[in-house]
Amino acid sequence: MLKPIKNNKSYEIALARIYELMQKDLKINSKESDELEILSILVKEYENEHYPIPKPKPLDAIKFRLEQLGMSESQLSSVLGYRSRKSEIFNGKRKLNLAMIRKLNEILHIPAEVLIQYY
Repeated sequence: MLKPIKNNKSYEIALARIYELMQKDLKINSKESDELEILSILVKEYENEHYPIPKPKPLDAIKFRLEQLGMSESQLSSVLGYRSRKSEIFNGKRKLNLAMIRKLNEILHIPAEVLIQYY
């Protein structure tokens, strides 16, 4: 019977079982595939609580997303409006405003909760 993961020992046991199940050729909707799915959810919840990953800083997220999309920083000017505005933001002289955050979220698909953080 599956139980909630409450400590590091049960976490390690769950990871080992997940690994074991992933090595098999499981059939969809089988008992073992359901077990794998449930264990994965339990492990995810335990990790979110005990090993949270901090959100990236807004400028780091923008640079990373540009890199992912193969865009240059100069192309970001078309999103933010003016070339000087992009420079001011990356040099720390200007903060992102609501309109910029909305455009970055809409065009670059960067989560708004990342962009609204203090930096």
